[in-house]
Amino acid sequence: MEREQKIAAASEIMEVFAGLTGLAPEEPSPKRYLWTDVYGVCNLLGLYRETGDVTYRDLALRLVEQVHHVLGRYRRGDARQGWISGLDEDEGGDHPTAGGLRIGKKLGERGPDEPLDENREWDRDGQYFHYLTKWMHVLNLVTRVTGEFRYNRWAMELAKAAHRGFVYTVPGTQARRMFWKMSTDLSYPLVTSMGHHDPLDGLITFIQLEATGMEDPDRPEHLGLAAEIDDLARICEEKDWQTDDLLGLGGLLADAFRVAQLFVKGDIEGSDTLRVILDASLPGLKYPDRENFLYVPARFRLAFRELGLSIGFHALEELELLIEQNRDAFAGDRDIAILMKTLWKYQPLGEKIETFWLDPVNQKTDVWKEHRHINMVMLATSLVPEGFLML
Repeated sequence: MEREQKIAAASEIMEVFAGLTGLAPEEPSPKRYLWTDVYGVCNLLGLYRETGDVTYRDLALRLVEQVHHVLGRYRRGDARQGWISGLDEDEGGDHPTAGGLRIGKKLGERGPDEPLDENREWDRDGQYFHYLTKWMHVLNLVTRVTGEFRYNRWAMELAKAAHRGFVYTVPGTQARRMFWKMSTDLSYPLVTSMGHHDPLDGLITFIQLEATGMEDPDRPEHLGLAAEIDDLARICEEKDWQTDDLLGLGGLLADAFRVAQLFVKGDIEGSDTLRVILDASLPGLKYPDRENFLYVPARFRLAFRELGLSIGFHALEELELLIEQNRDAFAGDRDIAILMKTLWKYQPLGEKIETFWLDPVNQKTDVWKEHRHINMVMLATSLVPEGFLML
C-alpha cells in the first residue's frame, strides 16, 4: 500500500472512530477508554502533521479534553462524584490529571473488602500504571505539536500522582516495587503483582517529560521528576525485560526508539539502555514457531495485540533511520548494530500482521467487533505510526 493510501485509510478509520465514540459529532456522554484514546490522539496528531489540516489537531485536543472530563472524574453511578483528585470543580478543571485517570472499564471497581475474581477483574474499573504512562506520552506529544506547555505540566502532575499511588516499599525491606492495578482514587491496590514492563515504561516516560519540562519557562518547581526517576531507575536494576507476548514485544521496540531519540537529544546518557532493550526484544521473536499465530483463523486472534507488534516494527524502521542519521553518536556501541541486523530479519512479520487486519473479511468476526474501537485505532497507528512514535 502506498503512503497516500495509508494516510487515506487511517483518516477513514479515525473518522469512523470519532463517530462511534461521541467525539465528532460531539455527544454529551462520549465513550472514553484510556488505552484506546492514547492511540486516537496520536493518530489525529499524526494526520495533522501529514496533511496540515487543522481539523485533525482540533479533534485531538477535543479528545484530550473529553478524556480528562470523563476519566478524570468518578464514573456515573459511583457514590463519589466530581474530580478523582478531590479538587473542587474549577481547580479540578485546571489540574485534571492530579488524581490520575480511570481506565474506563464497563464495571465499577472492586471494593477493598471484596474478594478478587481474576476473570471479572478485567472488566472492572480502576487505574493501570501503564495506561497512565501512555497518556503522559500523549500529553507530552501535544505540547510538542502545539507548543503549549500546560499539557506537559498535566503529564508531570499525572506522573507525580501515579508514582505516589503505585510505587511502594516492601514491608520489612528497603526494596521498592509497584502495584499493577490500583483503585480509582489510588487508595488501595486491586492487583498487587507488578506489571512486567511498568518500571521501564515509567522510567523512559518520566525522563521524556522532565526533558520537555526543562524547556518550560513557567514550570512550577514542585513538578520536577528527578526523585521519581531515581526511584524507578532503582526498581529497573537487574530486571529482565524479555517477553514472548506480541503486545509486550511491540512495546519494547517502541520504547527502544523513544530511548534512542532521547539519547540523540542528550536527555539520556550513553546507549546502554537502548542495547539492553533491543537485546531483550530478540528472544521473543527468535523462538521456534514464532509465526504460527499467522495461520490461525481471525476468529481466534486478538488484532490489537498483534498490531502492537506491527507498530513496534515500524519503530524499528524509524530507529534504523535515526541511527543512520546519527552514526557518530552510535559508533561506540557495535552491539547495537549487530542487534539491529538480527532484529531486522523479523520485520516482514509486521507487514503480514498489518495486511491481514486490513482485509475487511478478517474484521467481521465477533472477537474483532468485541474490541472494535481499540482494534481500529491501533490499525490506524500501524498505517501512520509517526504520530505515536516520533517525539
